[in-house]
Amino acid sequence: MNGAERALRGVDRWQQRHAPAAFTFGVVKKYGDDRGGHLAALITYYGFAALFPLLLLLTTALGFALRGNPQLQHDVLNSALADFPIIGDQLRGNVHSLQGNALAVTAGCLGLLYGSLGIAQTLQFAMAQVWNIPGTRRPGYLPRLARSLLLITTLGLGLLLTSTATGLLATTGRGPVTTVLGLLASAVLNSGLYLICFRILTPSQVHWRRLLPGSLIAGPAWTLLQACGGVLIAHELRHSTQVYGLFATVLGLLWWIYLGAQLTVYASEFNVVRARRLWPRTVMQPPLTEADKEVLDAVAEQERRRPEQSVHSHFHTPPSDPREQPQQDPGR
Repeated sequence: MNGAERALRGVDRWQQRHAPAAFTFGVVKKYGDDRGGHLAALITYYGFAALFPLLLLLTTALGFALRGNPQLQHDVLNSALADFPIIGDQLRGNVHSLQGNALAVTAGCLGLLYGSLGIAQTLQFAMAQVWNIPGTRRPGYLPRLARSLLLITTLGLGLLLTSTATGLLATTGRGPVTTVLGLLASAVLNSGLYLICFRILTPSQVHWRRLLPGSLIAGPAWTLLQACGGVLIAHELRHSTQVYGLFATVLGLLWWIYLGAQLTVYASEFNVVRARRLWPRTVMQPPLTEADKEVLDAVAEQERRRPEQSVHSHFHTPPSDPREQPQQDPGR
């Protein structure tokens, strides 16, 4: 055993003896076992695919609203929207140039439907993977489609509710007390929204009480992520040049969506590790802990695709000499 391995095994023994460190590493390890990075990237793709059609719809709606409304045109020109790249330059050059278009509305609706259904289906797949639900126990296409529509409706109403609550607090005045109250209200509402969405996305055999701890963590974290995104847009992107502002906007949105996707997957992993007591895990293997074996058994079991199929997993003690490894039958 070299010095680096001895150091890693010392760290491994330390984290296994301390529950907070063991639990945290258990969540991170489970995230890797479930390929959480790939799941977050897939969620990001569909989130990005849904966001730009939504921006197209909002821009088109703004064009319809600005037509024949001088007061609204004046308000828009004096708002932060006028400082954004691309749209801001067009508004400052000629506020009448932003027009509503029926073709843009149709394209935006179709793109939004594709992206939103895609992200809803991907989130259901991610929750099933995180909870290691076997393929035979996962819902079929029509139940998944119904859950997707329910999720989209819930998210729309939830975002509208949080935005309205934040706006009402903002109208009462400005100051640190109002800002703190607004953040607290947003954190509470986001936690409740996460719990409802987790309940919709997660297969019914998982009790809702197991979904609560991760929701209480994800809600405040999402509120902080929203606040950071707002500060970034207000103080950085709005003063960028037209070309660089466009690149910054696209890259910023991608990273923002990806961070939100990672937060969602990690919150789900937190629920699973806590509910199944999947810690401590080992950094250096072998030997495997009981939690390691339970996770690997669950990962193998979730690959079952047919009711008549059975999947068995077992562990044996590896020999000290690699040359003593048992030979596998090449026909299997």
